[in-house]
Amino acid sequence: MAEFKHKHIIALRDLSKDDIEMLLSSAESLREINSRDIKKVPTLRGKTIINLFYEASTRTRTSFEIAGKRLSADTVNITTSSSSATKGETLSDTALNLLAMKPDIIVMRHSVSGSHYYLADKVNCSIINAGDGAHEHPSQGLLDLLTMKDKFGRLDGLKVAIVGDITHSRVARSNIQGLTKMGSSVFLAGPPTMMPPGVERLGNVTVCSSMKEAIQDADVVMMLRIQQERQGKTLMPNAREYSRYFGLNPENLKLAKPNAMVMHPGPINRGVEMSSSTVDGDQSWILKQVENGVAVRMSMLYHVCGGEIE
Repeated sequence: MAEFKHKHIIALRDLSKDDIEMLLSSAESLREINSRDIKKVPTLRGKTIINLFYEASTRTRTSFEIAGKRLSADTVNITTSSSSATKGETLSDTALNLLAMKPDIIVMRHSVSGSHYYLADKVNCSIINAGDGAHEHPSQGLLDLLTMKDKFGRLDGLKVAIVGDITHSRVARSNIQGLTKMGSSVFLAGPPTMMPPGVERLGNVTVCSSMKEAIQDADVVMMLRIQQERQGKTLMPNAREYSRYFGLNPENLKLAKPNAMVMHPGPINRGVEMSSSTVDGDQSWILKQVENGVAVRMSMLYHVCGGEIE
């Protein structure tokens, strides 16, 4: 296996196609561990991982913790409510104090875009981005790529529709970066108030005038959560109106290819972004995304920290 040359994983835009393929290949190998009776290997024994989360998280934080423990690392979880950030401590001071305890990896989620680049300049351990503002969410992007590859056996040539709040979605940005590097075509749809200007510059991206145009003959339909915590009250008239024009349901899903897969990074606002029948339907791969999240995050930890897969 070629050497992974990155100390940090902060954004998929920083990774080459070969880097992404390496991470996905390792995730496929490591995934087998999750099916064992004893779900643990000594790969990262003696390594210390700090999960530092300044924003709420269920799937990402839990799967990073599980990933570290399955590789036998010592994992420590810190949330904003339990940290000195509530007392006014800066990110820089928090990081330097944690660094004094000699961790090998800091996995961080933060509300400020670019905060991980700032942190990486100040510490000598590896930094993994678990989501920063509206910038990127590389582990989500990678697990989405792995899930698509599981179904289709390839990523090159796929038509992927991403629908919803594009402006505030770090998931959309990571998927655009990853998918276009791997040869997929990305079609975006969402309310004009939720579509960032110049998004076409991110890669092979087509901005559609309607959801129907985006999902027509799509291989993948990826719905995004309405991020009300990041937007003002004027970007969306109401949930019912949004669902009417940009919600996925069994009827408009028929516009996609018959074997199209439905994805969502979670958490889902049922009845807004997607109908419950679509969330729970036969074309939904949402729980497979969650399952793949553990394997992908094991791969990320493995490659920035080193070790042998057993």
